[in-house]
Amino acid sequence: MYKRPQFSILDNRIHEDRDKIQVIVGPRQVGKSTMVKQVLKECEIPHLLVSADNVPDSNTGWIGESWETARLRLNMNEYNEFLLVIDEVHKVDNWSEAVKKEWDHDSMHDINIKVVLLGSSRLLLKSGLTESLAGRFELIHMPHWSFAEMHEAFGTSASEYIYFGGYPGGAKYIKDETRWRKYIKESIIAPAIERDVIMTKKIYKPILMKQLFELGCSYSGEELALNKILGQLQDAGNVTTLAGYLNTLDESCLMCGLKKYANDNARKYNSVPKLLVYNTALLSALSGMNYKRASNDARTWGRWVESAVGAHLLNQAQEYDYKVFYWRERNNEVDFVIAGNRQLIAIEVKSGRRTTNVGLSVFRTKFSPTYSFVVGSGGIPVEEFLTWDMGKLINRNS
Repeated sequence: MYKRPQFSILDNRIHEDRDKIQVIVGPRQVGKSTMVKQVLKECEIPHLLVSADNVPDSNTGWIGESWETARLRLNMNEYNEFLLVIDEVHKVDNWSEAVKKEWDHDSMHDINIKVVLLGSSRLLLKSGLTESLAGRFELIHMPHWSFAEMHEAFGTSASEYIYFGGYPGGAKYIKDETRWRKYIKESIIAPAIERDVIMTKKIYKPILMKQLFELGCSYSGEELALNKILGQLQDAGNVTTLAGYLNTLDESCLMCGLKKYANDNARKYNSVPKLLVYNTALLSALSGMNYKRASNDARTWGRWVESAVGAHLLNQAQEYDYKVFYWRERNNEVDFVIAGNRQLIAIEVKSGRRTTNVGLSVFRTKFSPTYSFVVGSGGIPVEEFLTWDMGKLINRNS
């Protein structure tokens, strides 16, 4: 079975001395539980894996009971250490307070129980961690699958990846697009929006949130002012509400609104957002356009390619601590601008939508980026760029 890079990270950390709770975070259906089970299968440390999947959310004592079971096994078998893994931990009310209580008890009494937490809702995990467990955890980010991973694990071609995206559970359905689209909508989009987002945040207008997500996916790769978005939505709202919902979708690793690059923060945050999906499967599933039709139209395919390149950058941004922007000045534009580690990188995606890249030259003159290059025709092949580890580029001159 294919092992994602996070396998080695978790495996190394659980073999270190007990210090921090390891928390696996990432969007739905990217293989978090599978990765943890792979690590446990090869792990010589005695362990207990429990899941709150079927535990009533009001049963706040369940975490303490599971923890006590781990302590008993540690003591009765005279183990030197023990590993407790709790899956779907966010489904228990006040889970973070319960985890804090048990972790602090073990720390005070020198009980060597190491802990791994994970769950299907990135937002619920995040809110619990920031509320109660500050200073007690480390995150292991599991982003959407990259092209390199999908190609190695499933033989996915570059064009298939650009359209069908990086959900491993959907890879076996791509020859049956009706079934694939149903899987994406029912197993990924519906629970992500209806459970993770709407049930986690104070979403006063859930219909507006759903409409924003669907409209945003269809406009991936396009700049669209929030007041114009409101004009296309049926439910009433305001720009502030919409901006908050867009930020929530970004936190969920579903869709974001890139800000325009500028020298001052005020201009960045007041800019028109460029909408972008974190996984092109979301664009494709909601587009109403099949793979053959999309890939045979140069202008349409250009938007898919740009979205795939943008998603590739977004999914590595947290790991390598950089930010992604776009840039426009009159008719000159640069598709993506990366800022991090005191470096500035400008990337133009040259595809069927545009045949010139004058904006890149203007940007170079104005901002003197560390690197500026074209992805696509006359530059770095798209298939090659989608395999790049951006950490090597952002840290190259460190």
